[in-house]
This record gives sequence, structure tokens and C-alpha cells, in this order.
Amino acid sequence: MSTAHGDRFSGRSAIVTGGGSGIGAALTSALTAVGCDVWCADIDLEAAKRVVAGLPGPGRGIAARLDVTDSAAVQQLVTDVVSDAGTLDFMFNNAGIVIGGETQLLSLQQWNRIIDINLRGVVHGVHAAYPHMIAAGSGHIVNTASAAGLMASGLLTSYSTTKFAVAGLSNALRAEAARYGVRVTVVCPSAVETPILDSEGVGDFPGRRFYLDAEKTRRAYSPDRLATDILAAVARDAPWIVVPRRTHIGWLIGRIAPGFLHRRMTKYIQQQLGRPRTAS
Repeated sequence: MSTAHGDRFSGRSAIVTGGGSGIGAALTSALTAVGCDVWCADIDLEAAKRVVAGLPGPGRGIAARLDVTDSAAVQQLVTDVVSDAGTLDFMFNNAGIVIGGETQLLSLQQWNRIIDINLRGVVHGVHAAYPHMIAAGSGHIVNTASAAGLMASGLLTSYSTTKFAVAGLSNALRAEAARYGVRVTVVCPSAVETPILDSEGVGDFPGRRFYLDAEKTRRAYSPDRLATDILAAVARDAPWIVVPRRTHIGWLIGRIAPGFLHRRMTKYIQQQLGRPRTAS
């Protein structure tokens, strides 16, 4: 992180949701390293405490238990941060889950859970932080979406649904928020080396292999590298962060030739699932 970038964050305050692991933990570390005071918020308080205990400074790290599906709790955390720091400069709405597998196998409970965390969790963060930023005439909201929120992926239907919504929310809010001096950025990485790669699926969902094979890579993107990318992009007020480079190129191709991207994805899903079962 350059000195110029560091100056953008030094002495500022931030909330990072989902801060107990993965991208959130990497963001918390990167932010404190450039002098930002970070409330590392996670539903798993012990995980957040472990992240905070290992922070390099010079910024402070404060562990906080937070369920992003609880709007009152999100509001209270924002209120507490503003009371402590005087303002909230950065809101990183990062908490999320994935449920892979064929759509017909998903229960409504699973649909509701992923919508509550991935979409309503972001809405709760925006709803709580945005008015404070308007009042201050400054602030930056950073929402973690996914490459699956730019290029729809079969076997990740519920995940893509929520991440497309987060990308749309971010893009729309950015245009509106500029009037008040508030900035908005959306993060859209492909597979990142986090616990989410090994999270739950339904049916015969292949898990980690699905994400890596789709990218034709053996190694997922480093969360520390992504955190560096994010801070650099936030410092220059970029609207989108699409990484790695091959994913950014794929996104651009998909915008120009959506039919090509759809055919490629359909072929890949068929390779993963094999021939459809027919009634006997």
C-alpha cells in the first residue's frame, strides 16, 4: 500500500462485517496496517477476537459480535462506532455465504437464509451507515458481491441471485450518493481462498473443484492480495473491482457477447452434472 493510499485510511474508522475469516479478516488486517481503526464484526465473536489479536497496527482493531440479519444490531454497531470515533468513514458490507447445487434441491429455508445474509445483510449495513455519511458529507460504502453477480453461474443460482442484487444496489446507490459526497464501490472477485470454497452444498455439488475448474486454475485468489486490491481501488474511488485479470476480461467479453458466455457456462454445467436422469 502506497503512502498516498495509506493517507486515505490513516486515522479513519471502519466496520468490516464477516471480519472473522477470509476476505473480512484480510481487510481488517490491511486497514489497520495503514492506520485505520477497524471494528471487526462477525457472528462468531471468538473468530473476530482471534483476528484482532493478530493485528499489526498502528490502527486499532475492535472485535464485535454481529449478526447482519439483525437490522437493530447493525444499527447499534454503527451508532456505537460513530459515538466512539466521531464518524464512520468506511462501511465494508462483506459478510456472505454460498449454497451450491441444483436449484430444484434448494429448500425455501436455504433460499431465505442466503437472501437474509447476502442481500438483507448488505441492505441493513447501507440503511444504518448511509444517513451518517450523508450528515458528514463524506464516507465510503464497500459492498462485497462476486463475479457470480456479474456473470450468472448455474449451480450457484441462489448465490448469483443475491450477488447480482448487491452489484445492482451498489451501482444505483453510487449514482445517487455522489450528490452527498458519499462514495460506493462493489467488489466482484472470482474464487478466493476462504472457507466459503468448502461451505455447504446440496445434492452432488462438487464444492471447491467447481469454482477452481470454472476458472481453469489450481489455486484460488489470495484474500490478502484481494484486500490490497480493494484498498487501492477504494483510494482511487473505483466503482467496480473485478479480479483476477482473467475474470475481468471474461466479464468484458460477456458484456460484448453475452451469448458466447452463456454457451460456455451451459457447457461447463453439463460437464459437471452429466446426462440428465430420465424417468424409468
